[in-house]
Amino acid sequence: MNLRDVIERRVPPEPWAEGDNIPWDEPAFSARMLAEHLSQEHDAASRRLETIDEQVEWIHDELLSGKATRVLDLCCGPGLYASRLAGRGYEVVGIDYSPASIEYAEAEARREGLAVTYLHRDVRAGDYGDGFGLAMLIYGEFNTLRPADGRAVLDNVYRALSPGGTFVLEVHPREMIKLIGTGPATWRAEEAGLFSDRPHLRLDEHFWDEGSGTATTRYYIIEAASGDVTRHAQTFQAYTEEEYRALLREAGFGDIAARPDFPGRPVEAMGEFVVYTARKAGPA
Repeated sequence: MNLRDVIERRVPPEPWAEGDNIPWDEPAFSARMLAEHLSQEHDAASRRLETIDEQVEWIHDELLSGKATRVLDLCCGPGLYASRLAGRGYEVVGIDYSPASIEYAEAEARREGLAVTYLHRDVRAGDYGDGFGLAMLIYGEFNTLRPADGRAVLDNVYRALSPGGTFVLEVHPREMIKLIGTGPATWRAEEAGLFSDRPHLRLDEHFWDEGSGTATTRYYIIEAASGDVTRHAQTFQAYTEEEYRALLREAGFGDIAARPDFPGRPVEAMGEFVVYTARKAGPA
C-alpha cells in the first residue's frame, strides 16, 4: 500500500472485510506482542501479575473448590493463568495462535516442571479434546470472533467439558464495544511499536456499525525510511446481555450467571468486561 491508498480508503469500512484480526500468528508481531503481555506497566495485553493471582485464586476457590480436574485455557497467551493453575495441581491445556507466546509458555512450563500442554493453534480450528472440568475464554477474545465462529467455539467448548463442567466466558458489554467504535481517530510517531520495529507513523481510526453491532479499528503503519504503508484491521462483535445468555443456552449450557468483572480488578476499570459462568449438564 501507499499514501494514495490511505486517502482513497473506504469510509466506513465493511465489518470483517479487511481481515479478522491483528496478525497474532506472524512471528515478529507475536514477539512484540509477547513483550506487551509480560509488561507490568499496563493491562493492555495481559493483566498485571498481581491481578492474575487474585483471579486464579477465585477460580481455584470458587469455581473448582480445589478439586482435581483438567482445565482448558483458550487464547492462553504466554500461559500466565495456565501456569498458575498448573502450579495448584490442575492438569492444563492451553491453546493460542501466537507462536512467541506458546514458545514462552512451553519454556516456562519446562523450567517449572508444570503439567501443562500448550498447542499452537487457532481456537476456531475445532476439537479441543475432552474430559475438562473447567474451560475458560477470557479478556474479551470472544468478541473478536465472527458470530458463526463464536457459536462454533461455544459448541466445541461444550463438547470438551465433562458433565457438570464449568465454562468461564469473559466478554465486553455492548456499550464497551460501541465505545471502541465511536472513539476518535489518532496518530502518533513511534521509534518502534507493536506493528513495526522501525521508526514509523501509526494512524488509528474507529468505526461503529449499528446494524451489525460491530466496531472496526483500522491501523495504518507508515514506515519513516521508505514511506511504505501497511494496513491492519480488527472487528469486534457486540452482544447484549440477553444475546450472550441465548448463545450459551443454544450451545447447551445451563446455570448461567453473570458478574460485573473478575475479582481483583480496580474499580475504575469496572464496566470493561462481564464474566459469565455456565455449566454443562450432569454431575460435577
